[in-house]
Amino acid sequence: MDPTALTIHELADLLKAKKITSREVTEHYIKRIAAINPKINAYLTVIEQSALAEAKEADARIGKGQAGRLLGVPLAIKDVICTRGVPTTCGSRILKDYVPPYDAAVIERFKEAGAVILGKTNMDEFAMGSSTESSYFGPTKNPHNTDYVPGGSSGGSAAAVAADLCAGALGSDTGGSIRQPASYCGVVGLKPTYGRVSRYGLVAYASSLDQIGPITKDVTDAALLLSAIAGHDRRDSTSLNIPVPDYAEGLNAGVKGMKVGLPKEYFGQGLDDGVSRRVREAVALLKEGGAEVIDISLPHTEYALASYYIIAPSEASSNLARYDGVRYGFREVHPDDGLIDMFKHTRSAGFGTEVKRRIMLGTYTLSAGYYDAYYKKALQVRRLIREDFDRAFGTVDVIACPAAPTPAYRIGEKVADPLSMYLGDIYTVTANLAGIPGISVPAGMSDAGLPIGLQLLGRPLGETEILAAAYFVEANRTAEMPRPKL
Repeated sequence: MDPTALTIHELADLLKAKKITSREVTEHYIKRIAAINPKINAYLTVIEQSALAEAKEADARIGKGQAGRLLGVPLAIKDVICTRGVPTTCGSRILKDYVPPYDAAVIERFKEAGAVILGKTNMDEFAMGSSTESSYFGPTKNPHNTDYVPGGSSGGSAAAVAADLCAGALGSDTGGSIRQPASYCGVVGLKPTYGRVSRYGLVAYASSLDQIGPITKDVTDAALLLSAIAGHDRRDSTSLNIPVPDYAEGLNAGVKGMKVGLPKEYFGQGLDDGVSRRVREAVALLKEGGAEVIDISLPHTEYALASYYIIAPSEASSNLARYDGVRYGFREVHPDDGLIDMFKHTRSAGFGTEVKRRIMLGTYTLSAGYYDAYYKKALQVRRLIREDFDRAFGTVDVIACPAAPTPAYRIGEKVADPLSMYLGDIYTVTANLAGIPGISVPAGMSDAGLPIGLQLLGRPLGETEILAAAYFVEANRTAEMPRPKL
């Protein structure tokens, strides 16, 4: 038996029954990472000794009769989430040597649950990108075909899960950065409702959009991880102080009587024919299961990308001002530098092209004379997009659509054309602008052998409904989802 091929819930059952130890599982993962990671560059940091120590502690807890859904299970963390004593680079030169003195809230919850943390995964620099190509440490490669991107910005986490280099992982989603790489890599990716999971310890890109969520091998695991990390945190002023349900309990609810909306704006020009076919096949499964499929309209969708690419860079311009070479991180100093020159040289050398592009765009849209014309207008459009969803969810329970307009593309194909890459976020940014939950679940493979994801969007705090619908699709799809051969 190869434990690295198992899901979180399968491993948890074996660990609870003492048919395998956490140390044995962890050693299998460490060995597989050593063999496979050089081929795909999913991990930036592997903390072997720490993981083995955590596995030993988990085995001791299991020996004392303790049980838990994550106890002894090896997981990976996107390198934008702070981990005490372990480098947190955000995929950037400017933080390549930064070691946080504290754990993020989600890491605290993992440790309380007894999870084993294997290491930190690669990402687009400061989560800015859709392909994991903007990482200072080199691109991650798609495990299904290493000539292709894994998506981004959580491409390292998605690739690690798809390649069986961890049982599950955490990513962050600002405009689709969990759901799009999950689609490209053939795994499950869940972006929770804004405020459902604490952002304490998440290095900020765009604070009103960022949200941490799970990337897993199946829907059951996504529900388990969400239950573990969700909940109120007084250190995060946007954290919701409401009870957290057991998301795994509702998975078998079925879809009979569920109303599924099909937005016409998500099935128009620019959508790959193969993606459209697989998504419609998945929607047909929901209909066969007793769901009612209803055509709906989200009329302001066409303005979503423009709104997002004003709001997100504007917030990034403010959030990334702290990286100045004074307080922490990389510093570039020339012999005759004064303070201002040191700032300039540090930020010029420490940030990559995509980060500098977005900082400059955000600074421009927030500047005097342009704030009302751009940023304020984008916020008004954001409100209209939220109202579109509010009206839609007055009629339907779940909205079904593609996670991305195409399957994964070749590494290097869009680096010189950032606008083309931005268009790949067209179906995911709306959920972040509206603050609603979304999940990508594998719907099948393209003719070229690349995964395609179905995206399901829910009303605020509607994770239970989208998980149930995703679980039904996963259980009933006929398309084979092959394991990558690496």
